[in-house]
Amino acid sequence: MTDHQHWMGWGDEAPPPPADLHPEIPHPARMYDYYLGGKDNFPADRAAAEKVLALGPLVRISARANRAFLRRAVRELALLGVRRFIDVGTGIPTDGNTHEIAQQVDPLAQVAYLDNDPIVLTHGRALLAGPARRTTAVRHADLRDPAAILADPVIARLLEPGEPVALLLLAVLHFLDDADAPHAVVRRLVEALPAGSFLALSHATGDFAPEPARGRGSAIYRSTAAPLTLRERDRVARFFDGLELLPPGLVTVAQWRPDQPPADTDARTAFWAGVARKPG
Repeated sequence: MTDHQHWMGWGDEAPPPPADLHPEIPHPARMYDYYLGGKDNFPADRAAAEKVLALGPLVRISARANRAFLRRAVRELALLGVRRFIDVGTGIPTDGNTHEIAQQVDPLAQVAYLDNDPIVLTHGRALLAGPARRTTAVRHADLRDPAAILADPVIARLLEPGEPVALLLLAVLHFLDDADAPHAVVRRLVEALPAGSFLALSHATGDFAPEPARGRGSAIYRSTAAPLTLRERDRVARFFDGLELLPPGLVTVAQWRPDQPPADTDARTAFWAGVARKPG
């Protein structure tokens, strides 16, 4: 049985019950969609997003730089021979999704999208309506429960020995507060990866924002469905403990292997990012 045949049908599970979208409550996934220029958002999302955008132009620049980092990181990993991707906290699908980028390099690349948000899952399952269903799965999972993630049969199959896996945690860990033990969560997931696998991670930071702006931004997100926890560079670096960071190391999302001329905002985009290899 080929890998392609092994994967077929993974998207055939019954769809979840209709999601209550709560359009009156700002939602970070829809706000992020608005920052990126998408249309999957409601007036409450746009109003909250505009309050954040009013804090400065780096908000939208940073969101778009983070999305561009995803595309570059996935492409680089696929070029390194990775064919199995686990994308946790995927968000609302938009241009340049993980499976689209990976399959430009290898059409048989396999991608599992995980999210705990019914809004995101509703959008994500639309990916399975076309050819992507043969290589793409969308699963309900909560990052706060790594044991349940690893017990999922789709994830367990991806983690079978023999090939490296790319674990993508992009713009998701800042939705875990310190009480959720985010570093322990990442450590548990990385421990389950085969040797030679990779962790790609980006995390929102307030390192480049003045204190008033950081406080106002955090306050806006506390009124949404998922509050935000900004972390400094050294706390983000701890997620890579025991791993080998690929060049250029832990940098802002715009500084990670850019494919366009540098801009004067690159060093201040509000996400730290890195890609690291699990030794062995």
